[in-house]
Amino acid sequence: MALAPDISSSTDPVAIEGEGTHVDAPELRLFVMGLFFIFGGITSLNDVLIPKLKELFTLNYTQAMLIQFCFFTAYLVIGIPGAKLVKKIGYMRGAVAGLLTMLVGCLLFIPASQQAVYGLFLLALFVLASGVVIVQVVANPLISLLGKPETAHSRLTFAQAFNSLGTTVFPFFGATLILGSLATVSADELSGAALDAYRTAESQAIVNGYLGIAAALAVVAAAVWMFRNRLKGEKHEESAGLAGLDLIKRPRFGFGALCIFLYVGAEVSIGSLIINYLALERVLGEPEAVVGWMIIFYWGGAMAGRFIGSLAMLLVSPGKLLASVAAGAITLILVSSNSSGEMAANTLLAIGLMNSIMFPTIFSLACEKLGRRAADGSGIINVAIFGGAVVPLATGALADLTGNLATALLLPALCYAVIACFGIYARRPAAA
Repeated sequence: MALAPDISSSTDPVAIEGEGTHVDAPELRLFVMGLFFIFGGITSLNDVLIPKLKELFTLNYTQAMLIQFCFFTAYLVIGIPGAKLVKKIGYMRGAVAGLLTMLVGCLLFIPASQQAVYGLFLLALFVLASGVVIVQVVANPLISLLGKPETAHSRLTFAQAFNSLGTTVFPFFGATLILGSLATVSADELSGAALDAYRTAESQAIVNGYLGIAAALAVVAAAVWMFRNRLKGEKHEESAGLAGLDLIKRPRFGFGALCIFLYVGAEVSIGSLIINYLALERVLGEPEAVVGWMIIFYWGGAMAGRFIGSLAMLLVSPGKLLASVAAGAITLILVSSNSSGEMAANTLLAIGLMNSIMFPTIFSLACEKLGRRAADGSGIINVAIFGGAVVPLATGALADLTGNLATALLLPALCYAVIACFGIYARRPAAA
């Protein structure tokens, strides 16, 4: 199919009628890059919320991991309906709908704090995550559309760098704002009205942080709304609600989808526990408020590793490189679990570097030779992100069962072992 001509004017609407069509709209690219930055940052901010709410509500690790469970369950519940909504109202209006849903989720932290009820915090996170899912449904295909097809991969990689920048920046400021307010008194020392008052006062830092995010979301939503008719005439193919499910029967794709489930689960599990892990007496022995900022090395490593990995793939096949970094992650977990002090801390933080290339590499290896079924395959893999809900909850339960965070990290290590096997399995090109 022929490509549509470039549009030099930034004010004229653009018709999108078929595969291969592209849009020359630099101003929209800036918005999409901003979307990647925002939803990446909001997702990683959960890692700061976990130690904060764990202390305020005297939670065990299983209960604290409900934060990730509620957040990532949105991918399972909202993924397909969100895609249908975007197809119905279009990319730009879909982005606004997602941003406004995120804004509502941020505002729900106000009653959650005032009532000092953990369940309300979980509800707020689910609503917030629902908006994130809708925005992701828009952002990934839209960034591919905004330019020539032959440079789509480059644009997506660049956009992913903005996502990684968000996952690095948000936890740094979040740790300062949210964890920095931890009082000298502990919630487990209080009861009754005093406990409720303490929770309300201490959770105000969370409210302030998310109100700031809500204000930013309102500005971005208003800006996107101004361009709501920029893609006039866009059309979307209808697809069945469970389109792509039959692809699971393909060994390569099914194995890859499983690895996406396990990878997201392992990455989120480690990120969720890092602050509590660093605070352990045998590791750094400092309060969460002191060591919380160090999580930027975990997410920053993932950002830097994407640039390193893109160069490494020029020399090493993607499958072999995937197997290598997965083996590296396992090694780092074992070293951290069996050491102490800075060695234990640094090796766990370094897993972020190993994580860097895993998602895009698993995705591309799993979807090789899908042809016209690529969109369906992408939808199934998006649902597989639900692993970020299941694996962290299981890791938290293992931590409570054994009473040892180092032992609980063996579950993410097992996930990486399966991913290493997939890398070896998929090291050769897929059959047609």
